[in-house]
Amino acid sequence: MTQALVIAGTNSGCGKTTVSLGLMALFRRKGWNVAPFKVGPDYIDPGHHSRVCGRVSRNLDGWMLEKAANRACFEKGMAGCDVGVVEGVMGLYDGFDGRSDSGSTAQMAKWLDLPVVLVVNARSMARSAAALVKGFEIFDPDLRFAGVIFNHVGSERHLAYLRESLEGHVNMPCLGGIPRTEGLAMPERHLGLVTDDEEGLSAERLSRLADVMEQHIDLDLLFDRLGPGKTPEKHPGVQAKEIRARIGVARDRAFCFYYQDNLDLLKESGAELVFFSPLEDKVLPDKLDGLYLGGGYPELFAERLAENALLLAGIKRASDQGMPIYGECGGFMALCREIVDFEGKVWPMAGCFPFTARMLPKLRSLGYREVTLTADTVIGDKGRVIRGHEFHYSTIDDNPAGRTLYRVSPRNGETAVAEGYTVNRTLGSYIHLHFGSRPETAADFVRACAEYQKERTCDEA
Repeated sequence: MTQALVIAGTNSGCGKTTVSLGLMALFRRKGWNVAPFKVGPDYIDPGHHSRVCGRVSRNLDGWMLEKAANRACFEKGMAGCDVGVVEGVMGLYDGFDGRSDSGSTAQMAKWLDLPVVLVVNARSMARSAAALVKGFEIFDPDLRFAGVIFNHVGSERHLAYLRESLEGHVNMPCLGGIPRTEGLAMPERHLGLVTDDEEGLSAERLSRLADVMEQHIDLDLLFDRLGPGKTPEKHPGVQAKEIRARIGVARDRAFCFYYQDNLDLLKESGAELVFFSPLEDKVLPDKLDGLYLGGGYPELFAERLAENALLLAGIKRASDQGMPIYGECGGFMALCREIVDFEGKVWPMAGCFPFTARMLPKLRSLGYREVTLTADTVIGDKGRVIRGHEFHYSTIDDNPAGRTLYRVSPRNGETAVAEGYTVNRTLGSYIHLHFGSRPETAADFVRACAEYQKERTCDEA
């Protein structure tokens, strides 16, 4: 029997990531196999989850993926585990819009039939906390709550006051209070937390997180509130087909934003994934049939990337030769002619696209995106609709002369915009697409790579 819970917050920054990582670390200390998950289009939190749990963290998303796809992803992640921890996104009820629960943590908790642990930042708050908790409790009667955890508690007296405020007003119990503790919060930068690839949680920090959770959260009450648990459905895992194409995947500190489902779908479609580092490797891996450059922080490593001119030239040469290349956000920036960093310094990149990617002091774009392909591409034919997410601080400040292939609808009622640029069989965009929204997308990219393989082997012969 296994148990699982959702860690949700009243708002972003309330401490749900700290609580999630702390509980994962504590459960691991107890010798349990922990399945981590993250609601929403986030890459950074799952990286830290994976470090703590020793197994990949999977993204769940109610707007990009259908209910059945989310449930299948959850069951895949829960295979062989004792407990599952699902970290929510933003506030519990925050999602795609203000009219529905689409894309919210609340929607996912209901779809997976999991109880919610609500994290509340109690700093500078006393009896008002009860009104806040009660509002969250009654807003959606279909949700089940395991309890509330108060964060940034000032003292034992403060926690006692918070507990008293709940009595007679709120049904969910207080599971504990996390004291204000220096050094527990994760370091941040312009796109959120610092990634695990750059600054992974040390054993000392993990032990400290686990200690805090063990000392200040009533685990017996928590698991009593979770219920008896369930027998997880068996999942066969990733079933790779016969290898049809070798696809190089850029993976290092500069390029680390990938949905695990995207990689799994590529493998299930017959891809052999060959990981390489644009920061460290001087040349591309041998006998590649395609390239996938995901998002990340190329702007922070622009000097290192520019110094690796041989590898960048190899990417440009592969593009010129017609190799299918797919780059999104940071990967797209690396495929451009140059990056201008936050200090205004110009760094040459691969030059597949004749664009300049320029960093801005403020957020340029954020939100869900629905993409309709307006022409046949390496990821699908004209008319296909794929969902994804956009989040970046840079812009293309040339007048992009390349052919656009995406019609992007940000939200209902807003004007669609043209995006998605192509040169040869190289496709670049700021949008992170979730292949799970249209699984044929991965199969089509593998098919394009397999076709290039035939061309390449004929030329070599």
